[in-house]
Amino acid sequence: MKRTIYITGADRGLGFALTKVFLQSDFTVFAGQYLNDWTELNELKKEYGEDLHIVTLDVTNQQSVDAAADYIKETAGQLDILINNAAIYVDRSEDILGEINYEDIMKHYNTNTLGPLRVSKSVIPLLMKGKSKILANISSEAGSVADSWRKKEYAYCMSKAALNMQLTIMQNHLKEYGIKVLAFHPGFVKTYIFGEFNPNATIDAIESATGIANEILKSPAIEEHMFIDYQGNKMNW
Repeated sequence: MKRTIYITGADRGLGFALTKVFLQSDFTVFAGQYLNDWTELNELKKEYGEDLHIVTLDVTNQQSVDAAADYIKETAGQLDILINNAAIYVDRSEDILGEINYEDIMKHYNTNTLGPLRVSKSVIPLLMKGKSKILANISSEAGSVADSWRKKEYAYCMSKAALNMQLTIMQNHLKEYGIKVLAFHPGFVKTYIFGEFNPNATIDAIESATGIANEILKSPAIEEHMFIDYQGNKMNW
């Protein structure tokens, strides 16, 4: 039986690149799809057939998250790897001396922080049955308190810092079940997190995805540092 992986936010950008990399590595991939009008996953399905399962997923909606988990359970019965990739970034450059949009901040938390929590909780029983037992998350250097340099961007930075805390708590608990939790800084990736493609970024999505996949497939020990970049370099909390 092929190893199984579940990737959220797989429609485009980094999530789509991760889907391609793991399909090429002979995995069965469950790809969370949010944008029904985005066709890349459907094109990839033509090439990989039953190795790619496109799963409707809105990480802010509990019913959607539970339905996706039920589908994976019914189809595979277990899960080797989860990658929580789905995230948003609304660039309003909130300024403590100017305007702060609290509604936008709550949207970031709901997607970037609570989204991974919902998804992880929904499939942890399946990860316990898997062989690899990797619970990976796309975080960001923006979530590092020690290395914070920004003067704005409260919503995105706070949502990623909160995600990092979530993951440390999760690892404290799940180590007794043999599950390794990881938080990745993917680099400044040419992707769609701003809503439109960002050509000014420095790293192609496939380069970042390949690096992340390589680090995951090394099966790092539970005791190893959780927060790393796509090249395996240690990040500061």
